[in-house]
Amino acid sequence: MKRGYIMKSNVESFQLDHTKVKAPYVRKCCVLDGKNGDKVTKFDLRFLQPNKEVFETDAIHGLEHLLATFLRDNMDGVIDLSPMGCRTGYYLIMWGDVEPSYVKDGLEKSLEMVLAAENIPAASEEECGNYRDLSLEGAKKYARKVLEEGFSLNIYGEK
Repeated sequence: MKRGYIMKSNVESFQLDHTKVKAPYVRKCCVLDGKNGDKVTKFDLRFLQPNKEVFETDAIHGLEHLLATFLRDNMDGVIDLSPMGCRTGYYLIMWGDVEPSYVKDGLEKSLEMVLAAENIPAASEEECGNYRDLSLEGAKKYARKVLEEGFSLNIYGEK
């Protein structure tokens, strides 16, 4: 790559103006069509304000374990939940063309379950690649925060 070259990205989330969004929100990023007619929906579950707030690693990791479990209890079609590298939220991938209101409801139910949790699932050396970096207290802190603030379906802040 030449020095000074500005690379354009075709990554959907890199096209989002992070200075204009108002967290917390649930955003439907895209629906992808598979070769056999299957549909997959990607969601941006933004908990914290980009470039203003950031999860501690043990909290985002602990909440990931809890939500990966509880979202599957509350919604059909969950494929994967992954933390964002910027540590402000998660990406959720689901089978089908899923409505954001369905995800918002399932996420809020799952976060209520986080508040009642007594331990983090898959918190052993055999089950997790970094099992020492998990915080139940941190996960609950952020669950409480976003439940109190309320998730918007509008990324610009209207609840």
